[in-house]
Amino acid sequence: MVKNLSKAVGRRKTAVARVYLRAGNGKITINEKPAQEYFESPELMYIVNQALDVTDSLTKVDLVVTVRGGGKSGQAEAVRHGISRALVAYDGTNLPSLRSNGFMTRDPRMVERKKYGQRGARRKFQFSKR
Repeated sequence: MVKNLSKAVGRRKTAVARVYLRAGNGKITINEKPAQEYFESPELMYIVNQALDVTDSLTKVDLVVTVRGGGKSGQAEAVRHGISRALVAYDGTNLPSLRSNGFMTRDPRMVERKKYGQRGARRKFQFSKR
């Protein structure tokens, strides 16, 4: 039985990431796949590793992440948010550096819902005078 040092939830748009922080040497597993295999893009891997770089925890902890919903970009930012919250739960001294970089704030922007009687969230049907 592997012991979790801390766990946290990160969110972005409709993506939700559950992050489990464990003692280790820097292995990141996302949905039972290596992180490089799950997020093929180097930009998305950079986003995932940002919180670990800021706190110098890249080679100190292992991460097990399950992420659902949204697209790959939203999932990557949800994972970053979850990692940040897990690092603070594990060691409170990480909070100032993570907050100053904006990793502790949940990005509230979501897609606006479609309204009835309209084509989209704000787009109306074409007006016909006659």
